[in-house]
Amino acid sequence: MSGLSSHIRTTLNRLFSHGDYVDHVQQVDPVEGVVKIDPSELGGKKVFVQLCCAFRYGREDLDVIGLSFRKDIWIKHIQLYPEAGHKPTLTPMHECLLKKAGEQGHAFTFDIETNLPCSVTLQPGPDDTGKACGVDFEVKTYIADVEDPEEKLDKKDTARLIIRKIQFAPDATGGPGPKADICKSFMMSDKPVHLEASLDKEIYYHGDPIKVHVKVNNETSKTVTKIKVTVDQTTDVVLYSADKYTKTVLSQEETINANSTFEGSLAITPLLVENKEKRGLALDGRLKDEDTNLASNTIIRPGMDKEVLGILVSYKIKVNLMVSSGGLLGGLTASDVQVELPLILMNPKPQGKLTV
Repeated sequence: MSGLSSHIRTTLNRLFSHGDYVDHVQQVDPVEGVVKIDPSELGGKKVFVQLCCAFRYGREDLDVIGLSFRKDIWIKHIQLYPEAGHKPTLTPMHECLLKKAGEQGHAFTFDIETNLPCSVTLQPGPDDTGKACGVDFEVKTYIADVEDPEEKLDKKDTARLIIRKIQFAPDATGGPGPKADICKSFMMSDKPVHLEASLDKEIYYHGDPIKVHVKVNNETSKTVTKIKVTVDQTTDVVLYSADKYTKTVLSQEETINANSTFEGSLAITPLLVENKEKRGLALDGRLKDEDTNLASNTIIRPGMDKEVLGILVSYKIKVNLMVSSGGLLGGLTASDVQVELPLILMNPKPQGKLTV
């Protein structure tokens, strides 16, 4: 951690790379850490450690005239010095960190509730400064006279670290992927165009190609000129309003010669690297530019309060046929035949845990 006070020093475990803590649905990885404290430098004050899940719906530099664009969803404090009853069962991770901290090390453990959201960051624009909008988890160690969340703390008496709570894709169910079809008729034609689209499976991993299988049966006199496939990300901000934003993260076209029938597959791969300039795009938290990706789908368990989740993320694939009448007016009289498929994008479960 950078910018640490000379009085305190915080070291947190990394169960997974880059400070990731995994939501396993039934339970969440505990946040285990050690604070190194020199009592001779405290001046009689106490040392606390805090874990906070917060939703920021405005940039940090907009927190002016006493108005804050931040809402704490969940917060928990532990008094580390003088000891006040918090004595966690020491784990191998604690033991490793205590060896680094020496005799002045104080261990702590936070249990994260299962009904809290995962980390989501809304991609800032090129001119935005301060913390980005979204849901984040922050561990803060601080020196104070009493535990008071409203107390104005001196920066030299605090140490902060953003961690990320994520979910991995559930085990494959083995069931078929989504499928959709439509049969559309046109004026001056007694026969329809039939469009069918399907995916191989329900869940895809970030960065993996997605095969969209398309079948077209054109019984009209019109011409199917091309197939357009788009992937839309919908971000539903449910904590403070009913704002919903939809952004296209992939658009791909293929020209076909389908006067009667067509059957084929289009391979698509929605990637963050191709959407770096889109302000407000939902990402899987943001620790560094190079270690995140498009936000994973929000998995809502039965009985969960959607408002507590802050931001809901979902995806859909749209398959469009461009159908024209041909001739000089073909482009002007073109119309769409469209179907939509739900898409679940998530990270795969790691093969093993990374050590400190």
